[in-house]
Order: sequence, then C-alpha cells, then structure tokens
Amino acid sequence: MHPSHSSGANTLMPFLQDARPLRASPAAWAKGFALMLSLTAASAFAQSAPASAASTASTASTASTVSASGAEVYDLLVGTYTGGGKSEGIYVYRFDTGNGELTRIASAQTVNPSYLVVSRDRNYVYAVNELPGDNGPATQRGGVSAFRFDRATGQLSFLNRVSSDGNDPCYLAISPDGKYLLTANYSVASNPGGSFAVFPLAANGQVGTSVLTVHHEGGGPVKGRQDNSHVHSTVFSPDGKYLFAQDLGVDKVFAYRYTPPPSQSSRGLLGPTEARYTPIAPGSGPRHLIFDESGQHAYLTTELNASVLVFAYLDGKLTQVQTASMIAPGFRGKIGGGAIHLSPDGRFLYATNRGDANEIVAFSVDPKNGHLKLLRRYPTLGKTPREFAIDPTGRWLVVGNQESDSAYFFRRDPQTGELASDPKRLSIGSPVDFKFVSPS
Repeated sequence: MHPSHSSGANTLMPFLQDARPLRASPAAWAKGFALMLSLTAASAFAQSAPASAASTASTASTASTVSASGAEVYDLLVGTYTGGGKSEGIYVYRFDTGNGELTRIASAQTVNPSYLVVSRDRNYVYAVNELPGDNGPATQRGGVSAFRFDRATGQLSFLNRVSSDGNDPCYLAISPDGKYLLTANYSVASNPGGSFAVFPLAANGQVGTSVLTVHHEGGGPVKGRQDNSHVHSTVFSPDGKYLFAQDLGVDKVFAYRYTPPPSQSSRGLLGPTEARYTPIAPGSGPRHLIFDESGQHAYLTTELNASVLVFAYLDGKLTQVQTASMIAPGFRGKIGGGAIHLSPDGRFLYATNRGDANEIVAFSVDPKNGHLKLLRRYPTLGKTPREFAIDPTGRWLVVGNQESDSAYFFRRDPQTGELASDPKRLSIGSPVDFKFVSPS
C-alpha cells in the first residue's frame, strides 16, 4: 500500500514539532504444502459483520492456555488490508501449538489495520489505519484505533480512533513505561514528507491525540522511492532510554533520547542524541530494526537492496559490523526486504524478501558476536510476504502473502531453525501483520 514516489527537501536536519495537528512544512521443496487449516465457519471471511468497530460474536466462549493434548494455546491476531472488500479488519484465532489447529473466534471492523501492537497487560490492542493508500488524496490523514481485548473470549471492542497526524501509518510501538504510543507515518505527501507521531495512552486504554510529531527532511538516490522522508518504524532500545526511527527515504536510522516528563506532555520527551543518526549505505532503504535479548546487538532490514545489517549496540549508538544479503546468487528480478524477527531463543533470525523472490530467508546467529550465517531460503508459496511471526514456543512460523490472500503456518524445528515442507494454509484477504497473545 505504500506509495512509490513523492518529492521532498534535500536537507537532513530532523526537527520536533510540538503541536497536535501536522502542519504542511519543511521445486521439490514446496510439494505437499496445501494442508488446509480447519475453520469454525465455512466462509471464514464473508462480509457479514455489522458496520461498526465492535467485534463479532464469539464461536468459543472460554479460553485455555493448554489444549487437550497438553500443548500451549495462544490467540493469534491478524491485521489485514481491507480495500477491495476481501477482509473486514482484524481477525482473532485460537491457535493450538501442538497440532497447528486454528479456530476463528472474533473479528473487528476497522480500515487497513496493517500493523498491530498489544499492550503489555494484554488488555488492549492498537492498530494503524493505513490511509490514504496508493491512490488516496495526500490531504487525507491516516488513523490509529484502540480496542479493548477480552483475553477470555478473544473479543475486540472498539474504544476510539485518532488521526495519525501523517499519511500511511505503518508501524506502532508502545513506550517502555506504557505511557505513549508511537506510529511511523510512511507518508504520501510531498510536504512535509514522512514523520512519526507520539500519542498519550489513557488508563482506560484509549489513545489521545498526538502531543508531538517528528519530521525528517532529505532524500536518497533511488528515484520514486527516496524523493523524501519515509519513516518506516520506531523502535525503543532494550534499556528504554532511546528511540530509533528507521527512515527508508533518507537512508538513516535516527536516534533520540527518551526522557518522559512527569506528566504526559511533549516537553523534553524526545531529544536527538549527540550523533543524531546512523548513516546507512545510499539507496538501501532502512525498514525494520530489532534488538537481541542481550541488548548488545541489533538487526536491520533494508528494503531497497534486500539486506540484513548487523550492529553492535551500546548506550544509544549503533556500530555496523556485518551486511548479509538476502538475494540469491544470480537472482534477477524485483526484491524488497521486509520484516525481521529472532527466534524465541535468539539462535536464529528470519527476514522476508518480497518482490519476485517471495521468500523467507533464515540465518543462524553467532552467540559470541551476533554475526549471521545464511542457512536457507524458503518460498512463502504466494506473493508479497510482508510480515510474519514466530509463536512463543518457537514451533511455528506464520507468514502472510498480502497479494495472494493466504497465510501459511510452517512447523519449525527449534533446534535447527528449519521450516517443514508441508505448511498449513489459511485463506484470508490481504493478510499483513500477526501477533500471538497468551489468553491467560
């Protein structure tokens, strides 16, 4: 849904705007894969829900964290694109990690919830409303919606929605203290370009209007993709002292000190670090950043050249130590680095490569220095694998094929990191994001 072109300024000074409104300014492997997941309804994604944001009726009234076979059970939240009438918003399934069985239990109507985040107490779910999209007017702002999440039944109840104060919000993060929600606005508007916004969170789970927006100015060498800023993700450091904003448009990872004031205001909330940013190779297009559990290493996907960058991390500073390409030798075609996640034990790292590759790339992680070693590339059996998730037990990996209306559940070997060749298939319209939640 992200736009492919825009125009912008050519300076690189980030600035803070302390204002609520955003002002216009500066082939053997794949055999036998088609095992269908059992669903509770014959037509799991029919457009039959009421035209409100309240969740649909539950098909399972009680929840258990352990299945009859003794395996752990989780709720799986799926965010989708809703254009074209293929889906209605967010779907909730109950997932048995023992046999991979999936039961749909709820859904909630909301527009283009392409990225989700769950509160630490698991009582609330927040979703972007990625608007205006590729063909929408640049004057239309995106949104952020809040839902109450009933962990016993899996039901989502709409709380409120606010403007994202930017175009095409595509990422969400909750501050370590739980006081703020941040969204990355990828932006289709040429002026002011990409931004990220900060919203206070109320005790009842509602999201307030933004108290701060941050804009980056500049561009990169890839015409049509880097004509101006495109903030793609906002990630807090493990110690909670820093915020990193990955800007695809200007090839920089910006760093900010996070110093929350006593009250939920913008004064002194974020400030640039001494270095201000980590430069990324021109034309790379930084997208998503993650940290390992030790907090000593960070990993970044670059969308435009499909690589994973490895960094040593210390006190707000990223130092690049390795570049691992996702592109197979001799490959010719479109590429597009996407999502990135570590296995629960931190021994393996996975990333999606979209374009014409449509694969998950698996790496092993050296525990001594965090370096990556390529293991294998796995086809996702569809087009445009955007996001994916590994369940908390580490036994399953689910990936969504946005343009093929399918999600595949790969059984995963926690010891070797390998994905099985007979994944289970779920038919779902334009799946994008996945979040596992314990119902207890």
